Amino acid sequence: MQGTHRTTLRPGRPARGTRTGKPLMVAFDLLGRRWALRVLWELRVEPVGFRELQERCGGISSSVLRDRLAELSAVDIVGTDAAGLYRLTEHGQALLVALRPLSRWADGWSSSTSDSAEPTVTS
Repeated sequence: MQGTHRTTLRPGRPARGTRTGKPLMVAFDLLGRRWALRVLWELRVEPVGFRELQERCGGISSSVLRDRLAELSAVDIVGTDAAGLYRLTEHGQALLVALRPLSRWADGWSSSTSDSAEPTVTS
């Protein structure tokens, strides 16, 4: 079934979490895949080659990176430039803009749940 999602991942088509293919649910499926957000994060600054991207994503296997790049490319979030380097497309850049409020929320959440904010447990 996983292979089916790789080739048919598009709004309007069923994906994990949706039978209707609602665009937001399909996006959640895509972004919830292992390493997908990390790949996007590492491409935010500049285009990079496969090996450099794999290094930046420390710990990702080449097969998983190939899968993520294929999925993100198939939905026009990642592309390659004339030199063959991976880069964010216009949709990929717009996705990062859309994720900024979530990033701000996470920063605030992190601040409010830091070690110094934890209550002391006594016995």
